[in-house]
Amino acid sequence: MSEIKLPAERRTSFGKGAARKIRRDHKIPAVLYGHGTDPVHITLPAHVTALALKHANALLSIELEGKSQLALAKDVQRDPVRPIIEHIDLVIVRKGEKVSVDVPVHIEGEAGPDTIVTLESNTVELLVEATRIPEAVVVSVEDLPAGTQIKAGDLTLPEGATLVTDEDVLVVNISGLSAEEPEDGAEAESGDAAGAADTGE
Repeated sequence: MSEIKLPAERRTSFGKGAARKIRRDHKIPAVLYGHGTDPVHITLPAHVTALALKHANALLSIELEGKSQLALAKDVQRDPVRPIIEHIDLVIVRKGEKVSVDVPVHIEGEAGPDTIVTLESNTVELLVEATRIPEAVVVSVEDLPAGTQIKAGDLTLPEGATLVTDEDVLVVNISGLSAEEPEDGAEAESGDAAGAADTGE
């Protein structure tokens, strides 16, 4: 995924009151830090930033005072009720640098007949280049039979990625549909009917 450019402004006012004013102006307070630099307090445009953060592990290019700085959103604080981002912690990254990120797992295909596919782990942790973070790890379950278990170590990783998650972590479980419960119910119904006939009801 290519980097997403976000225009930033340096922030000079702090505190809850200042943060509320920033959000009223349709901006988001944020802090940029990492690589031994002093934290830089900035504001970002709310709408385009919210759109950018809909992509998992979006690589952001923070455009501040004529300079660009690559960053990842490390922590995003959201309002518990309203669809508003309250604050963002951004960590500086550099081209060629490897970072550890949680990457979503996506299932594709249809497993064998009479099976249930359960995604046990929504994400796996990978070590990847900051500028080559995959959007997802894709797992194919096409025609796989009941009883199949796909663990983290079985995944096909994107080129250049290294698995950080334990190899034995269960990611996808394929189980069989159980026909026992409906049959038990049918037997119970027939038993009730027979009992009613015996008593003349």
